[in-house]
Formats: sequence, C-alpha cells, structure tokens
Amino acid sequence: MLLDNRCCVITGAASRRGLGMATATLLSSHGARVAILDLDTEQSRSAAASLGQQHIGLACDVTSLEQCQAAAEEVLRAFGQIDILVNNAGITQPLKLMEIRPESYEAVTDVSLRGTLYMSQAVVPHMRARRFGSIICLSSVSAQRGGGIFGGPHYSAAKAGVLGLAKAMARELGPDGIRVNSITPGLIQTDITAGKLTDDMKREILKGIPINRLGEASDVAGACLFLASDLSSYITGAVLDVNGGMLIH
Repeated sequence: MLLDNRCCVITGAASRRGLGMATATLLSSHGARVAILDLDTEQSRSAAASLGQQHIGLACDVTSLEQCQAAAEEVLRAFGQIDILVNNAGITQPLKLMEIRPESYEAVTDVSLRGTLYMSQAVVPHMRARRFGSIICLSSVSAQRGGGIFGGPHYSAAKAGVLGLAKAMARELGPDGIRVNSITPGLIQTDITAGKLTDDMKREILKGIPINRLGEASDVAGACLFLASDLSSYITGAVLDVNGGMLIH
C-alpha cells in the first residue's frame, strides 16, 4: 500500500459526501492513519469511526491558530507523527461583487486562507524536525478562471491566495524535506452542490467539460493520494487541475 506507516491530518473532513471524507477514505485504504478535523466533535469522531478504530476525529476551528496547534499536539500524542496534511476546510458563498459585505469576505477568506496558513504552521515544526512531510492545499478552478458556478469573487480571491501561499511555502520548506502542492477542483458533486444544479444547468456546464461529466469527490481524493505518496516525491509547488478539462491552460 502507498501510505503504510504514514499519518495524515485532514481539515474540514466530517461531511459524508465531502472532498475531505472521500480523501480520508482513500488514504486510509492505502494504510494511512487519519485524523479528521472539523468544527463539531461528535461529527468528527463519527466520521473517523466509520473508517476504523485506528483513526481519530477532533474538533478544530482552523481560523484559530491556538486550536490548530492544540489539534496538532493531540494528533501527535495519538499517532506519534504527522506525515501528511490536507488543507481541505473551506466555505463558499454565491454572492455578486457588490453584495459582498465585510463579514462575508472575512468568513470566506478566514477559513480557506487563514485556515490553510494556521494549520500548516501547526504541523511544520514537527515535519521540519523529521525532515519529511507532504502538505496538500485545496484551491479551486475558480481561482484560475476568475469565478466558478457557486462561489463569489471573494471565494475566487481566497482560493487564489491559497495557490500563492502554497507556492511560497513550497519554496521555503523544500530544503526541509517538506513538499507543498495544490489541487484545483472543478465542479465536483458534493453536499455543497446537491440540489442546486438543474438539468439545464448541467447540460450547459457539460458543454465546457471535454471529459463530459461532472466530477466526483473520489476524483479529488485520487489526486490527494498521489500528492501524499512517494509517487510524487519530486513534485513541489505544483498545481494539479482536477476539472475534466474545464480549464485547459
């Protein structure tokens, strides 16, 4: 298996149909022990328990550096090591430019951008000490094309910030044996999109996707597995598009 004796932290992973849970399921099937972090303690524990008793679920608000540090310490007490971090936590809002209020902007950018920074800061000292680690940051095709289907301009800005942050971390942390890469999913069918896409919308969207289907959470999970494993040991600072060809550049 690709991830034997590896330990992984995934943020925002308690949702049953989300990208984080799909990634947790796939990584655990390849031998990783997984710590699921999300806002609700019971949901996190339940999600982890569904993977097996060797996994753990913890409450963590990634917009709090103190909570990120406390979660990292608890994972280290439970597992003894952290080899992989998947910065998956994020929220979106379908707002137009002039509808974005300060509280909307802060909510979206705090989770995606501040959360990615804080959780990375929480695990980097341990990874540096071991001179080993893979950090995977979830961005979005919205960051590349200037808007998506459901996210507003502030979502695009937050996810573009994630790309810049990940590249800067990759440059700084490479000499420490830590790789940092990003994934930019296209339109993936999760709880966020459930019930919001009409048949007409789907037909119109599919015209711009060469592979001619909407993405599944498992598509993103597969990309995470590749970047988490030694198959990508010479890849850092990269952006892996998972969008069926929605954006070819």
